Amino acid sequence: MTASTVVGGLDLAQERRIVTAIPGPRSSEILAVKEQEVARSVGHTLPIVAEAAGGGVLVDVDGNSFIDLGSGIAVTGVGNANPRVVRAVTEQVQRFTHTAFTVVPYEGYIEVARKLNRLVPGDFPKRTALFNSGAEAVENAVKIARHATGRQAVVAFEHSFHGRTNLTMALTAKSSPYKQGFGPFAPEVYRVQGSYPYRDGGLSGPEAARRAIAQIENQLGAQSVAAIIIEPIQGEGGFIVPAEGFLATLHEWTSSNGIVFIADEIQSGFARTGSWFAVDHEGFAPDLVTMAKGIAGGLPLSAVTGRAELMDASQVGGLGGTYGGNPIACAAALATLESYEQDGLLERARRIGAILTERLTALAQADPRIGEVRGRGAMIAVELVDPASTAPDADLTARVVRFAHENGVILLACGSHGNVIRFLPPLTIDDHLLNEGIDIVAQGLARS
Repeated sequence: MTASTVVGGLDLAQERRIVTAIPGPRSSEILAVKEQEVARSVGHTLPIVAEAAGGGVLVDVDGNSFIDLGSGIAVTGVGNANPRVVRAVTEQVQRFTHTAFTVVPYEGYIEVARKLNRLVPGDFPKRTALFNSGAEAVENAVKIARHATGRQAVVAFEHSFHGRTNLTMALTAKSSPYKQGFGPFAPEVYRVQGSYPYRDGGLSGPEAARRAIAQIENQLGAQSVAAIIIEPIQGEGGFIVPAEGFLATLHEWTSSNGIVFIADEIQSGFARTGSWFAVDHEGFAPDLVTMAKGIAGGLPLSAVTGRAELMDASQVGGLGGTYGGNPIACAAALATLESYEQDGLLERARRIGAILTERLTALAQADPRIGEVRGRGAMIAVELVDPASTAPDADLTARVVRFAHENGVILLACGSHGNVIRFLPPLTIDDHLLNEGIDIVAQGLARS
């Protein structure tokens, strides 16, 4: 018997089910309207329109049921329409929807801050400020670092992605589609090489860090740098896990030079890697951590949490915003954090990671076009390459992703060259759905 998940009164069968061509007639009809009404530059990955989602599936308006291996780009880690989140949001909507925390505070915001101060690594006093999006969190982390240090330069890394606002575009490495035609960008942003073990020619983590440090010192001098910002696992850049010791060596250098270390955990945070945060695997505590995506079960919320002396350095009114820490989003966040803790989702992420790694490694042993399997927990990727040269193979990647979409699996690509397939299933996905999704990817590889 097929398992089912109740979502908003709907009983969603946890199965892959294709009943029309993709896209189906109703999706095609709605997307035709989208072309007329929505800006062309707001694209979409799958040619379908969502009707319902939960557990490990998403159902479109034509009745097709897709295995979800993307979870809204790592947002719905606790599953879509998680019952805890639905209850909390419904209760909050009935009480009030908004006051602006900077006008009239409310307990939900304060409680989210309290919980994040406890969860973010670091045995030191912390403070938290809440915002709306990942890019907004990054912008505010930079503001905090610059004000606290009195310096201006910010250093980011190759293959990074930090957002699409003006400052975060400057921090983001990839030009197309994120930056092309949108300049000029914010000044005093610099980029250096990071750690990319698959393509670093055997360079160790500390060696890669020393290379980056030398670049910073030669270009800027440590005394000019307010902060470095880095994703502990680079997301859009290709799920690149730095070599052991890379981040810790960088952190030692920043600590010695009064430079703020910002860990961008927007995609890698909240149980995704099998720990609360990806940096938990690295053995040190960043000065500031930016968070979003998996924080609130799909509602827009982001945060910066960090050392109290940094967070408190700027003037009153220097941080905030009309919608930042909206009460409905805060209610969703508290329920989401409760789900991670009480529903065993950190352990579930590790189980998902074990299945993905075992299955994908077996595929790689039989198919030399899989250059590397990498990641942690439920944040795993395969890099597809030309076997002879290891050159990125974006065309193969696109064919496999398209095959998955046509056969009922939501699958996302990433990587600076578009040649990485990433696996980001909701942590509520069943083993049978996860394995079936991997089977479809394997079929796509075999037919490509």
